[in-house]
Amino acid sequence: MKESAGPVRRVRSPAPMGIVRRLVYVLLRSMQLTGDGDAGQPEAIVARKSAGILPYRRRGERVEVLLVHPGGPLWARKDAGAWSIGKGEYHDGEDPFTAALREFLEETGHRPSGTFAELVPRRQPGGKLIRAWAVDDDWDLSGFTSNAFAMEWPRGSNTTRTFPEVDRVDWFDTVTAVEKILPGQRGFIEELHERTTGRRLAATASVRE
Repeated sequence: MKESAGPVRRVRSPAPMGIVRRLVYVLLRSMQLTGDGDAGQPEAIVARKSAGILPYRRRGERVEVLLVHPGGPLWARKDAGAWSIGKGEYHDGEDPFTAALREFLEETGHRPSGTFAELVPRRQPGGKLIRAWAVDDDWDLSGFTSNAFAMEWPRGSNTTRTFPEVDRVDWFDTVTAVEKILPGQRGFIEELHERTTGRRLAATASVRE
């Protein structure tokens, strides 16, 4: 047998039990629930698309953003890392900006107006791609209302209950917002902060009340 010109890499065939474990792992991953943050309940891992609106306002040198908290029992006790921009899914062939306005209206009861600036799309841990538009829109939240969804709760009870897709909306300064928002969406806050202030968010962490 001739000697190999380079290092030999030996690949061992998996044992039958290893194959079974791998198949089970793939199945569980395909059913795993992720926190990509569409209001209501977490979604299965599939490559979906969402579009949303990120309103902001200025308070002196500080920039504040409007975030939504998903409704339903699965999110009720979650706060840090659970908030989201107001958004929802759209389909192929649908204009994403139009969808963003529609979904934000459905989740909050408010239709933002002003000059919209598209932010860099962000791929979420579950595979979803989110497109977002920022707009200077100082909404007072008094007209907040959200549409609803139904789910079996408690699980296994055969009882269907209705919950709001969004149960809270609030303004946060950008430093607090990156703590509140889902990790996969933090880039939206950081980008908006840099665009509106000319400074990176990490360099302005002391600008808080």
